Amino acid sequence: MRPTGSITALATPFTATGELDLDAWRRLIDLQLAGGTQGVVVAGSTGEAAALFDVEYDALLRTAVERIAGRIPVIAGTGQSNTQKTIECTRRAKALGADAALVVTPPYVRPTQAGLVAHYTSVADDGALPVILYNVPGRTGCDMLPGTVAALTGHERIVALKEARSDAERMDALLPLRSDGFTILSGDDPTACRAMLAGADGVISVASNVLPTAFRRLCDFARKGEREQAEALDARLREANDFLGVEPNPIPVKALLAQMGIGHGLRLPLLPLSAAHAGRTPLVAAAILDIENAIRDALAA
Repeated sequence: MRPTGSITALATPFTATGELDLDAWRRLIDLQLAGGTQGVVVAGSTGEAAALFDVEYDALLRTAVERIAGRIPVIAGTGQSNTQKTIECTRRAKALGADAALVVTPPYVRPTQAGLVAHYTSVADDGALPVILYNVPGRTGCDMLPGTVAALTGHERIVALKEARSDAERMDALLPLRSDGFTILSGDDPTACRAMLAGADGVISVASNVLPTAFRRLCDFARKGEREQAEALDARLREANDFLGVEPNPIPVKALLAQMGIGHGLRLPLLPLSAAHAGRTPLVAAAILDIENAIRDALAA
């Protein structure tokens, strides 16, 4: 298990009455496969994992595994605020067919760095699935420092890090930790191109929900060191990336997916995109469609 390239943190589609929309879920997965996405995350923060009941989590993951049928890795979000609960969720994800676990730093409880080492070591030692570390301090209140990541990279079951901090200094400190058995993935769409040009192995993206072809192309350019092409495409994606940050994730991306006919709304306490930004949704969706079509046409030529 060596996660690389364009990996999508999937949003979870709901029906107009707030139930899981598994038909829309399958169409979203098909969109990813057609766009060249190289892995998907089910029930991460973009997938509103905290709002899912266990039976819904199981249905999403089971359906994704069945639909993808081994063509790309299926990564399950399994991180909890407690170590034993994380282990149990990771075991459940394995039983449902996941290929790896994305394990966020324990939210809310704010462990020490030594506590993080003990937490991740325990999850990895249990051996249910390969573990991808996930650092997103803006959401969890806990920042996993590069020295802590370094202490974990030698574990054979810890295979990657998703780093969502956007500062170049953090990525520069992490990139020397890359190895044949440990990859570094950006978790920040606006700076993913810069990170990959510096040596990161890929991105776990929100924007690729609606821009799968473009993000696969961006990853291909950047990972090959084709700076001019990568930066030009990244510039074309700036409007979409900016829109996806106008309110907390996944509010804007779900507005775009709804515009595309994939799902309806969110679960409280998240509200739909506010009126201050909702008027931009059709314009941004049209621009995204133009980008996707232009890249597909260029690839087919």
